[in-house]
Amino acid sequence: MQDAHRKQILTPTFENIQPISGGSLLVRQFSEAARNTRPFWHYHPELELVYVNGGSGKRHVGSHLSYFHDGELVLIGANLPHQGFNDRLNSYEKETVVQMLPDFLGEGFFQIKEMQAIGKLFHRARQGLSFHGETKQVVGEMIEAIYGQAPFDQVIGLLQALRYLAESEEYTVLNAEGFTMEIQPQDNDRINVVLNHVREHFQQAITLTEISEKANMSEPAFCRYFKKVTGKTFTRFVNDYRLVHASKLLAEKQISITEVCFESGFSNYSHFTKQFKLFSGKSPSEYRSELKQVVE
Repeated sequence: MQDAHRKQILTPTFENIQPISGGSLLVRQFSEAARNTRPFWHYHPELELVYVNGGSGKRHVGSHLSYFHDGELVLIGANLPHQGFNDRLNSYEKETVVQMLPDFLGEGFFQIKEMQAIGKLFHRARQGLSFHGETKQVVGEMIEAIYGQAPFDQVIGLLQALRYLAESEEYTVLNAEGFTMEIQPQDNDRINVVLNHVREHFQQAITLTEISEKANMSEPAFCRYFKKVTGKTFTRFVNDYRLVHASKLLAEKQISITEVCFESGFSNYSHFTKQFKLFSGKSPSEYRSELKQVVE
């Protein structure tokens, strides 16, 4: 039974999205009490617009890893792998998700003059976009209002939200190094197994021998493959994952920096502090202090 459960966790997931009653959109809302009990790494041909109302957690979009607090507004492009926000790793008040195909209003609709700005937004979203400032607040409220509306009103509300996003400059490109699922199906399976293994075991040592065996490849072949697909070496990817986890611990747990170091999978304190400063531009103590000031 345990092996079967583990296999389920490591199995890559293609999410088949079915709008209700044959419509063009799927709008869902989650409360903290209804969250999934495990991480969910997946991809789908639909774009995904997500508003997390309050709370904090980890972003994992393509090869991008980072920590967010005070909520999140993100637009994820088609076939861009990402981890769901409604899982055991994150905390928030409410999450609203809108999913739609790039041509959900018909082929060529977003190429007409009046809609070209949204079409360009969809193109930028292939790398993942995180919005902040007034945009996050205003569009977040618009997205929450869409939930529960009649289908026609949902489409109108979504177009208004997308127009606002298209005109906004308050965003960060998440996946600048590139990571899409435009590869062979067997490669989709392989990279997903590798990433799931990292997420489950990043607090432990992960050797190249171990992870290469997971991918059914020799070590040199695996290193070349992983760098080609993710834009990062495997060592750097694991290091970044640990540093993002450390960022979350520094912000949310009142534990010593030494404990943060070891709970994040680092075995050497001086190495951890050096890597964290390279990653964030601040020492762990400076990061915690500045974040505390922002919250207060």
